[in-house]
Amino acid sequence: MKEVELEKILRCADVSGTACQFVARGRTMDDILQQAGHHVVTDHGLTVTPELVEAVKARVTAEATMTAARAFVREAGVGPAVVCIHATASSSAQWRPLMDRLGGHFRTLAVDLYGSGKSPRWPDDQTLTLADEVALLEPALEAAGERFHLIGHSYGGAVALKVALAHPGRVRSLVVYEPVLFSVLLAEDPAQPAAREIVALRDDTVAAMESGDPRAAGARFLDYWMGPGTWAGMPELRRDAVAAAMRGVTAEWHAAFTEQTELAAFGSLDVPTLCLTGSDSPAASRGVARLLTTVLPRVRAVEIDGVGHMGPVTHPERINALIERHLETN
Repeated sequence: MKEVELEKILRCADVSGTACQFVARGRTMDDILQQAGHHVVTDHGLTVTPELVEAVKARVTAEATMTAARAFVREAGVGPAVVCIHATASSSAQWRPLMDRLGGHFRTLAVDLYGSGKSPRWPDDQTLTLADEVALLEPALEAAGERFHLIGHSYGGAVALKVALAHPGRVRSLVVYEPVLFSVLLAEDPAQPAAREIVALRDDTVAAMESGDPRAAGARFLDYWMGPGTWAGMPELRRDAVAAAMRGVTAEWHAAFTEQTELAAFGSLDVPTLCLTGSDSPAASRGVARLLTTVLPRVRAVEIDGVGHMGPVTHPERINALIERHLETN
């Protein structure tokens, strides 16, 4: 949609003063409508209803509030910049072993996404998108300098792909470990077993959170990603931490499942890319990686034997050695 239509709806919502901010950030009314949960644009333009106005007003107000939000950044080392993005129910702390390994020859900036570590929470009454996560990271990307390497694990891998599309000329190289961009998996075939099982996991964890049982959500989540019995075998304090982290899982599911970028768009990422998977990982994350390797033009795919989805956390020595070699080569 055109910028005048953006101004029109913002004026109707009595928030037109922020229109120039959205235009300057490259946002369109389509973005705002999608993220407000409305798809009512026709060939004849925009139909302004009271419900649409209220939805957009809420979305714009939330974005205006979060515009000033900044991701917490854990920084160490000197040399070319490396930006690291963590998985769901984790934080920038997961990258400490990699930061120690790279400290003598790379400057590593590990970030906390919304609701993780020391970064602010996303508003509970608003839907979260990968574009929102990218916006949160913009100050960190600016601090990284003109060019940087980019690493993402799981949900952080999906965010990293979105960052790379937003800043194609700035990314020196890309590393993704099983990015959970489930929108492309469902687009391929929502009836395939991998898609059905990840939808079931999403629905189960969201239902548990809506019923006020974050521990049940955490148990289902961890046992899927790390194997049956993982939750039962964890110390109580660790279970409490995972249960607390489940507060953000509903928002992150939405971002991963509703991303509008089509698979083919990632074919424009003409940068050296290392796509890592674990041989013991669930079918859903392996399926996303499989699809990405068909379109990324300069990708090297590596499967690590005997490792699962949380490989960067459970087997940091093996994973970080591959990452370091990729960074030094590129």
